[in-house]
Amino acid sequence: MPAEKDLLRFVTAGSIDDGKSTLIGRLLYESKGIYKDQLSSIEEAAARKGEKDADLSLLVDGLKSEREQGITIDVAYRYFSTSRRKFIIADSPGHIQYTRNMVTAASTADLAVILIDARKGVLEQTKRHSFIVTLLDIPHILVLVNKMDLVDYSQEVFEKIKEDYLEFSSRLKIHDLQVMPISALKGDMVTSRGGNMEWYEGRTFLRYLENVNIISDRNLIDFRFPVQTVIRPDLDFRGYAGRIESGVISRGNDIAVLPSGRKSRVKSIVTYEGEVEQAFAPQSVILTLEDEIDISRGDMLIRQRNVPDLADEFEAEVCWMDEVPMKEGGRYLLKHTTNTVPAIVKEMRYRIDINTLHRKEEKQLGLNDIGRVIIKTQRPVMYDPYERNRATGSFVLIDELSNATSGAGIIWYPSGKLPEPDNTV
Repeated sequence: MPAEKDLLRFVTAGSIDDGKSTLIGRLLYESKGIYKDQLSSIEEAAARKGEKDADLSLLVDGLKSEREQGITIDVAYRYFSTSRRKFIIADSPGHIQYTRNMVTAASTADLAVILIDARKGVLEQTKRHSFIVTLLDIPHILVLVNKMDLVDYSQEVFEKIKEDYLEFSSRLKIHDLQVMPISALKGDMVTSRGGNMEWYEGRTFLRYLENVNIISDRNLIDFRFPVQTVIRPDLDFRGYAGRIESGVISRGNDIAVLPSGRKSRVKSIVTYEGEVEQAFAPQSVILTLEDEIDISRGDMLIRQRNVPDLADEFEAEVCWMDEVPMKEGGRYLLKHTTNTVPAIVKEMRYRIDINTLHRKEEKQLGLNDIGRVIIKTQRPVMYDPYERNRATGSFVLIDELSNATSGAGIIWYPSGKLPEPDNTV
């Protein structure tokens, strides 16, 4: 039997009309990741417009309003695979008013692909999306300088844009950054090299996707198991279902339950295929324990000697997604893993200027703004700092009246335990 292929989740980002949908369409088309009826549909659309070549962006932009305007509005998810790896693509919109959609798409990504139009260079939205993906601690960033065919495949143009981007990104916390020239429309450097950029000696886009290392990015040390529901099919079985957000668990391991602190031992690990001896992130499993303990949705199972932080007040970075501004004293529901708790914005510390990355002392956040705040919750929240654990270090704020998602945040430190301030964001 062939070895099971791993899964890479990546998000495409950048300013409007940088060619994100065309790139994904080209990738799907050349990797045989589309069905015949899909190809026939876009070929017919091209024929109706009197165009010779099919518009590959239509493979991603499925909404009627997207096709009419030639833009991406909602996040489009696509799946394809090669002989080496499986992929889930999240194509996010470039408009500033849809930044909230981009945050949603990037929240689970292993890799961020940021496109830049070779004619326009680094724009404000390019900087905004770059800051967001570093804020979300996405471990790998690939910058694609697209539409090289429109600048005669000029190496000078590419090198200038690369220099500008590296100068801006030097102020961001980036683990792994690569910059590559491509032409999504013509296909150069997407799945094959083409013959127009022999001066570039790096890998193609597809080859990069197949080989980027994501195994080492996973946290397999801190076992965190937020309980989603209790499974009780009969009197003889009581299990706790959820997804392992990080770490590894084996049958017989000692565990503790938060927030009660009760201790027990793992009796069995049940999956769809049956019982297993060991499970790890991001598997969804059912755990049974040797002791009868009162456990419900929102509780968290951990290893006894590896405990997360427990606090009802913490400092967080928030990306605001609501037309109604966030202000000091605002009340919301904080959704963290499987737990929901009432919360209040205790203090607005500052807003971040996306262009300069400078801090501005303001007492509210508007739509698409990003800032640092202190959150006070009604009950303690069990979390790890985001840079250590993306799953337990993130949350969303929900409007109490409309039930709409108002903001997304990441937790850095408990309030009162902050590091010494510096001049960087």
